[in-house]
Amino acid sequence: KQDKASKVAKALAGGKAKKKKWSKGRTKDKANNAVLFDKLTFDKLYKEVPTYKLITPSVLVDRLKINGSLARVALRDLAAKGLIKPVSIHKKQLVYTRATKEEEAAPVVAAEKVDKKKAKKQAEEDEEDE
Repeated sequence: KQDKASKVAKALAGGKAKKKKWSKGRTKDKANNAVLFDKLTFDKLYKEVPTYKLITPSVLVDRLKINGSLARVALRDLAAKGLIKPVSIHKKQLVYTRATKEEEAAPVVAAEKVDKKKAKKQAEEDEEDE
């Protein structure tokens, strides 16, 4: 049999168990994005963004360092001016692409064809009237 003194001595010799420390976890860097356009960012928006193949609010936030609401407003403005064209419009995600030269030229060609058809029809009507 062991006596109480030896048991106490063994317990003290082991040392006290340390309390577990929790890791801090990963802290995300605070995004310091602009809430208003400055001159440089505004010029970059109109110069570079219409050349991107995929244009979404998250792309603008990442590349221009602007906040999401400003990116959405900028996309609506660019689309209204015809610099970019919508691919998918949904309340959660807006997807645009660049407006290419062929697409800009196509409506003009279509308008010319319509004018020619109208002119031809008008000429036929004039001949019938005579």
